Amino acid sequence: MITKLDQMFAVLQGKTKKKIVAVWANDNHTICAVSDAIDKGIVEGILVGDKKEIEKTCKQENINISKFTIVEANSDVQAANIGVKMVAEKQGDILMKGLISTDKYMRAILNKEVGLLPPKGVLSHVTVIENPNYHKLMIVADVAVIPAPDIKQKIVMTNYLVQVAKALQIEKPKVAIIGASEQVSPAIESSVHATIISKMGDRGQIPGAIIEGPLALDLAVDKESAVIKKLDSVVAGDADCMLFPNIEAANVFYKANTKLSKAELGALVMGAKVPCVLSSRGDSTKTKLYSIALAALMAK
Repeated sequence: MITKLDQMFAVLQGKTKKKIVAVWANDNHTICAVSDAIDKGIVEGILVGDKKEIEKTCKQENINISKFTIVEANSDVQAANIGVKMVAEKQGDILMKGLISTDKYMRAILNKEVGLLPPKGVLSHVTVIENPNYHKLMIVADVAVIPAPDIKQKIVMTNYLVQVAKALQIEKPKVAIIGASEQVSPAIESSVHATIISKMGDRGQIPGAIIEGPLALDLAVDKESAVIKKLDSVVAGDADCMLFPNIEAANVFYKANTKLSKAELGALVMGAKVPCVLSSRGDSTKTKLYSIALAALMAK
């Protein structure tokens, strides 16, 4: 079982290298992350962007540009469209967001002519968080893509969480469906959703995981709280995965981890034909590198 993000590199050693296509990859964080991933032997790198800017950045960072394949693009939108087309044509196994806004990146992925969304597909963001105050990795959805998921989307999202957990060698992941309280309340839609998904887990409709919900956050991550509240649950205090009721709750949790606890993370979009790395333009090189490694674990 992988309990630290940097353990992903050892797991990927010796496996077939995946080809990553980074779009509008003009910035130092993206270029350095792809360069580090190449040096670690986990990917081959294709940078789509302004060739002069890429050459300038590589020179500033003392990176040998010959380690990359460079594809020229005149704008961020053109770079995204070129990258998506390359991946759709199986010239790449992973798509990565560079110095391009999320809406333009997602629009290219969703392009009906050459996009990467399968029929009736659901795109959802999954974040793997390494918090120094928690005893294992936390796999979280959805901090960035689906604002207010309905019950059908939440079922798909739960399956995505389980898939990522399995890729991290967690044999039977414990999934907490997060709510304001562990008490089931018909008046709160997210509580009803959590109850349904939990029961689906009990009956094997979402296989390969132990699912409990609704669970308040304290119960999901703190065993003592479960003891005090007399909640008998194997998930309580030991959750691997957490499905949040909406984007506000998930995003606040994510930012509280990174800004107040200095947590490290890797993140990607699930549901496309290939894993799509989606991190903030301001994210560190390390975050982008972990995201590349996570995508390499998930890539077929």
